[in-house]
Amino acid sequence: MCGIVGYIGHRPAYPILIKGLHRLEYRGYDSAGVALMTPEGKLNIYKTRGKVEDLERFCESKDVTGTLGIAHTRWATHGEPNDINAHPHYSASGKIALVHNGTIENYNVLKEALEMHGCTFKSETDTEVLVQLIEYIKESTGCTLVDAVREALKEVVGAYAIAVIDTENPDTVIGARKSSPLVIGVGDGETFLASDATPIVEFTDKVVYLNDDEIAIIRRGEPLQIITTDNVPGEVDIKTLKMSVEQLEKGGYPHFMLKEIFEQPRTIHDCIRGRIGNTGSEVTLSGVIEHKDKFMNARRMIIVACGTSWHAGLIGKRLIQEIARIPVEVEYASEFRYSNPILDERDIVIAISQSGETADTLAAIQMARKCGAFVYGVCNVVGSSIARATDSGTYIHVGPEIGVASTKAFTGQVTVLTMFALALGTLRGTIDRETAAKVTGALRNLPALIKQTLKLNDTIEKLSSTYTYVHNFLYLGRGYNYPSALEGALKLKEISYIHAEGYPAAEMKHGPIALIDREMPTVVIAPNDGMHEKIVSNIQQVKARGGSVIAVVTKGDTTIAEIADHILEIPEVPDIISPIIVSIPLQLLAYHVAIKKGCNVDMPRNLAKSVTVE
Repeated sequence: MCGIVGYIGHRPAYPILIKGLHRLEYRGYDSAGVALMTPEGKLNIYKTRGKVEDLERFCESKDVTGTLGIAHTRWATHGEPNDINAHPHYSASGKIALVHNGTIENYNVLKEALEMHGCTFKSETDTEVLVQLIEYIKESTGCTLVDAVREALKEVVGAYAIAVIDTENPDTVIGARKSSPLVIGVGDGETFLASDATPIVEFTDKVVYLNDDEIAIIRRGEPLQIITTDNVPGEVDIKTLKMSVEQLEKGGYPHFMLKEIFEQPRTIHDCIRGRIGNTGSEVTLSGVIEHKDKFMNARRMIIVACGTSWHAGLIGKRLIQEIARIPVEVEYASEFRYSNPILDERDIVIAISQSGETADTLAAIQMARKCGAFVYGVCNVVGSSIARATDSGTYIHVGPEIGVASTKAFTGQVTVLTMFALALGTLRGTIDRETAAKVTGALRNLPALIKQTLKLNDTIEKLSSTYTYVHNFLYLGRGYNYPSALEGALKLKEISYIHAEGYPAAEMKHGPIALIDREMPTVVIAPNDGMHEKIVSNIQQVKARGGSVIAVVTKGDTTIAEIADHILEIPEVPDIISPIIVSIPLQLLAYHVAIKKGCNVDMPRNLAKSVTVE
């Protein structure tokens, strides 16, 4: 969940590291720190509780010289957020510094063993145990820094992406990974290291993605070297990034979240480009075409995901079952990995993750493959761990998502799952040409429909002032839009800290109706579909108990307009497409309520963008 960045080259390291931390701050913002090697070989370490801007203020009067350094922005796991627990951590001698993303599960055992050999600890973190272990091995055996790191990592149980520097090796940075992402940027006489490509793209488009159990040895003036923890040479496989610096800036918007909401006409266009023709009903997904026998003979599909991606998976289930007529189950990856599932080669597991680094989803993939299941990935980040761990898959191509609360990635995931269901239904002969043409036509028109829906922004901004006082919200939806209710509630609670629950509208009578009063508003998702009359009845039940209703309705719906307190009109679309359009006003409502409450929507408390630890 934390973000790490490193640099070695000919430029001053500090500005590059700080800029990199700002780019990675969506991964964690409890504390931040930097370790710099001065030209004289002295190690300066500065760290503080708070955000990266707090670190910058702390360093204003400090010596920040040097062309080699590592840095870190933290999402706390072991130990509360404070100056002492902030990274980088350093060894007892002060010679070795280390930054770490991940969790070392056996740190207590290692700590006790080191204490028996006289080591003392300043922090509560698992990371300090690792840096002390590296120094103990190096000093007690007389081995090199590389061998000390390699041997220490062989003792570690858990997940890590690390960067290590040492005053006795002042022209070297060591990086390593297992179950946490690490990217090496290869420039002209300089090398970068980071949790993802966002701090690197400004300086080079050439990157190497480390694999599990690999160690990168980065020496000034020498080619990048990769070995495994078993000291076997690894391949330096250089990839070219397809990302621009402009994608990482706010572009005039006050927050990344609002920018990403308004980017959705373009991101959905990018998502469908080259996959749906300008006319006709054909959907082309190479990941399906190349493995059509697997999909033709599949017994069932199991979707595994977490958070917002899980909500997309619930929509995907309905899409696939209705269009392709294959039974589908949806599981939280965190539960699936420990459930001893019954899988074999006739099953297809679909793993959904924006970052492609979600720890629980990765573990679920590994379990599924061991059982012989075929694994299909749906993710956003090219070259991510999930993209490399799956048998096949589809990128959503919505560009970097910086706001912690997912917006454009959700609509991209649902769009890909819609195309996936259409491709599968066509392959299996379970959808007729007329229906397929209707849905593909709606998909082609999605960017324009989203642009039209975004015109609700001013209305929703005014409306949001009415609801900043509330402590609870209920979201109701049916059919394709029951998951939309879950997602809308999640968005609100993530960024405004208002408790919100999503429910199938028909289930309101089985519990939630007891909570409804004048202090608890209800958002009802009520497009003009086959369940419209039933959801009108649900609205009346809420109103009869004094509750206020915000209804998302199809333009021209006079029935609900007469009984709801507020209506938000969306364009008319086929039921299958409606969750994508419906999500827009729900995203805007969460955003504006949170802004009116004075919340930091891009960095909500206790959350991080990429959940790379359990």
